[in-house]
Amino acid sequence: MKKGIIVLFLLTVFFLNTHKEEYIIPSDAIRFRVIANSNSFADQALKVEIKNNIENIVKTDILQTKNKIEAENVLENNIPKIKSMIDHYGISYNVNYGDNFFPEKKYKGVVYEEGEYESLVVTLGSGKGDNWWCVMFPPLCLLETDQENTDNIDYQFFVKDIFDKYK
Repeated sequence: MKKGIIVLFLLTVFFLNTHKEEYIIPSDAIRFRVIANSNSFADQALKVEIKNNIENIVKTDILQTKNKIEAENVLENNIPKIKSMIDHYGISYNVNYGDNFFPEKKYKGVVYEEGEYESLVVTLGSGKGDNWWCVMFPPLCLLETDQENTDNIDYQFFVKDIFDKYK
């Protein structure tokens, strides 16, 4: 009995020390981030509404792209539409497409490293609120899926499969 407990303990320690979170975003990915003015309910709701509107503007074209260059062209060509849409809210904002800093993010066992990434970043007002972000290309955040209800392993495989499609 004691030997069984010791073996089980050692196996648990070994597993915990060897299990590493995955870093899986490809280097040619394009990220997407919307930063709210503040953490007030109204500002957070506006962030989500603007994020959804931006996705609607680019979704059809991004899903048809086959490579990063095509995705870059779609985003660059749609920046005027994105700005026009945000103008209707009568708020201050900044839209930046290029290299932008992203902090490290861990989500469902996947680590998204901090660093400078090619991205579309929309900052609303003072940009002091929580942000929403995802990967625009490959189009991880534009796919309709129920990944919120899956476990970590399924999510990791799902994300890896999407990124592998665009290699």
